[in-house]
Amino acid sequence: MADDDHRHPWQLRAAFAARLSDMYGREVPAYGTLVDVSREVNQDVLRARGADAERLGSIGRVTAERHGAIRVGTPEELSQVARIFGALGMRPVGFYDLREAAGSAVPVVSTAFRPVAADELARNPFRVFTSLLTPADPRFFEPGLRARLERFLAARELFPRELLVLADRAEAEDGLSGADAERFLTLAVRSFQLSAEPIDRGWYEELARVSAVAADIGGVRSTHLNHLTPRVLDIDELYRRMTARGIKMIDTVQGPPAWDGPDVLLRQTSFRALDEPRAMREADGRVVSGSLRVRFGEVEARGIALTRAGRALYDDLLDQVDARRPATPAERTAVAREVWAAHLPRTERGLAERGLGHFTYHVVDGRPRDGSAPPATLGALLDGGWVRAEPVVYEDFLPRSAAGIFQSNLREAGVRTRDDGREGVAYDSAWLSGAVGRAVLDPFGLYGAEERLSLERVGRELGLPGLTPGAAPGAAPGSAPASAPGGRAP
Repeated sequence: MADDDHRHPWQLRAAFAARLSDMYGREVPAYGTLVDVSREVNQDVLRARGADAERLGSIGRVTAERHGAIRVGTPEELSQVARIFGALGMRPVGFYDLREAAGSAVPVVSTAFRPVAADELARNPFRVFTSLLTPADPRFFEPGLRARLERFLAARELFPRELLVLADRAEAEDGLSGADAERFLTLAVRSFQLSAEPIDRGWYEELARVSAVAADIGGVRSTHLNHLTPRVLDIDELYRRMTARGIKMIDTVQGPPAWDGPDVLLRQTSFRALDEPRAMREADGRVVSGSLRVRFGEVEARGIALTRAGRALYDDLLDQVDARRPATPAERTAVAREVWAAHLPRTERGLAERGLGHFTYHVVDGRPRDGSAPPATLGALLDGGWVRAEPVVYEDFLPRSAAGIFQSNLREAGVRTRDDGREGVAYDSAWLSGAVGRAVLDPFGLYGAEERLSLERVGRELGLPGLTPGAAPGAAPGSAPASAPGGRAP
């Protein structure tokens, strides 16, 4: 007999995300304001645009959607995180090197744990952007500091053994039941709470002189949730409404500009990190009241997933904007809109025809029934109403945007950029897979597979094997030369 009390990974994931949101709302009250304003904006957009507002996801999914961000210090800690998120049906996707983000270098490499199957994303699309400190990189850490930092990290324990045992069971047994499920959720949420343990002020400040992010990871004996991000349908309107409520926002929205063409990839912004009281231990052993500014409220708007060719074009457009040297955020936005209008298609169909965006294809129930045979190309099927295209939502991240938000929030804490006079340590997706203890998946491969499967279904239903996007006959979707998710080889 089936166990009615059994909670599958997606149910554990949904419960974990909800409890984490409740916990973070208690710790950072401004997060609650961000969620409220996001919900208001989403409802207003839905009323104004109707079904078109749900082009990139149902309002139920968008309203419930969250991504979190955490930071760890060692490969062992990262592999333990992978076990916890594995219990929730989340896999590591993408390699992000924030050390190489122009103008916003941060001494971490990152991946994102998330569901990968379309039905799992529809059930609950919770993601956690997870960053790993890189103390071996001499551009940030001199040898003596590296040695002390690595000793400090090796001596701490972030996750209790009981939690890891339950996580392994949940992954092996497709979930947990009863008290075990409840205990797992309690321990998992507790692991990401902000600790009240006093912080060694001298050690923390020494690391902060290198990087505020390094101090947040290696200056404490625990980890914590750095932000929890709702999804909004109009991020520019949210920015205006948050500012009107007196919430101090960062200077700009990171990512693609708002323009009159299709939304692509990811746009992000946040309210600035807030001073939070923390107990500090002085050199003489006294514990005094202090404050740190490390957590902030991020919000995101998601667009269409780009192919490798589309992503290469996106990165090239960013370089073009940089080359114009805009002096202010407003000037940068104006320049970006001009560059976008000159180089990107203004329609979803244009993205598909040029092989720049990922779409799934579906046979239309009300297709022509005059006895004629369906045309043999995808473009003709779309034109004739035989098939419709739906955009694939971008489920991942942009390293430059992530680093920009980190630095926009933490610059006041005294961040030092990398020393380019030294040679950096090479990290890539294969290295990170070894550190995580499981394969870091290629996001381009996931999007391409989803598109190909939809074309295969259309081909079977219409008796047209071998369908490909019209712009690239005979080529698989997104078949441009491989590159790292960050747009450049690591």
